[in-house]
Amino acid sequence: MAVNYSKTSPYANTETFAFFLDVANIPVIPMDPSDTAYRIDNIYQHRPDLLAYDLYGDSALWWVFSVRNPNVLQDPVYDFLPGSTIFIPKKDTLTAALGL
Repeated sequence: MAVNYSKTSPYANTETFAFFLDVANIPVIPMDPSDTAYRIDNIYQHRPDLLAYDLYGDSALWWVFSVRNPNVLQDPVYDFLPGSTIFIPKKDTLTAALGL
């Protein structure tokens, strides 16, 4: 839908883009019997990115923990608390599921 602003409007020179925000398509991380139960250490409090870097060498995989543990980590950062037990998929499982 095109909107025409008056020439005096601060929005008059905004560009129209062909992209838009959509629903996230989050990949499924399958449960595997080889997943490791891990009790979150103090060093990783609110920092799933640090754990992802230490385990997988890529901090961008921080979201994997919340996808794999939706009942424990409803908020992927603030529920990442010391003493919580989560299941961690092996790197091979991630490689297969995400095509890394």
